[in-house]
Amino acid sequence: MNTARRLPARSAKRSTGASRAQSAQPAPDTPRWTFLTNHAHVLILLAQDQTIVLREVAARVGITERAVQKIIADLAEDGYLEREKVGRQNRYRIRPRRPLRHPIESHRSVDDLLALIARK
Repeated sequence: MNTARRLPARSAKRSTGASRAQSAQPAPDTPRWTFLTNHAHVLILLAQDQTIVLREVAARVGITERAVQKIIADLAEDGYLEREKVGRQNRYRIRPRRPLRHPIESHRSVDDLLALIARK
């Protein structure tokens, strides 16, 4: 008598979950890592356009809108930007004199970073 239990077959729903995870992988031409953090990327985009919508920031950085909201909350909480409600939109003002956070770069300011990255 065979007493081994059979494992349930995987449902189609589960296997599509794996497909979704694979499709969420970056495109082959997208770098695996970058020199700047997502916080820096969001800050740079907000400095370039004070009225940019979060959906556009998320698309350009390659993260979710929720992640952008959290990053903006972090930046505002630590004094790197200010939000102003204008109608139904937000306008963002960068505080360029704030020092960068890591000890290696703390001798530089946000303005220095923005000047380095600014489009010419």
